[in-house]
Amino acid sequence: MADWNDILKNDEPLNEQELLKYIEGNPSEQERFAIEKQMTDSAFVNDAIEGLKQFEHPNQLQALKDQLNKQLKKEINKKSKRKKLRKIQDQQWLIIAILSILFLCVLGYLLIHFYSK
Repeated sequence: MADWNDILKNDEPLNEQELLKYIEGNPSEQERFAIEKQMTDSAFVNDAIEGLKQFEHPNQLQALKDQLNKQLKKEINKKSKRKKLRKIQDQQWLIIAILSILFLCVLGYLLIHFYSK
């Protein structure tokens, strides 16, 4: 049950340079051992390295990463703009509803006041 409290490994994650060195095949013996140990411990690291090995040109990874980050930022900005616009539209309906209720209250008061005399 104690395992449920610490679901993430405490290992230091691999950085970009270590991954590229491993894929290119020129890490030191210690680095290679540490990376392979993390691959056996973590399916995520293993999948990441297998996916990176499928690229024919490792030097294109940086350009692809930059392109993906740019697209991600663009999508996030679109969603935040939509949320802001939706909030403004919701406020307009709220104002219309409040004014309608206020108008009905004043109209009701005036009808009661004038017809009671």
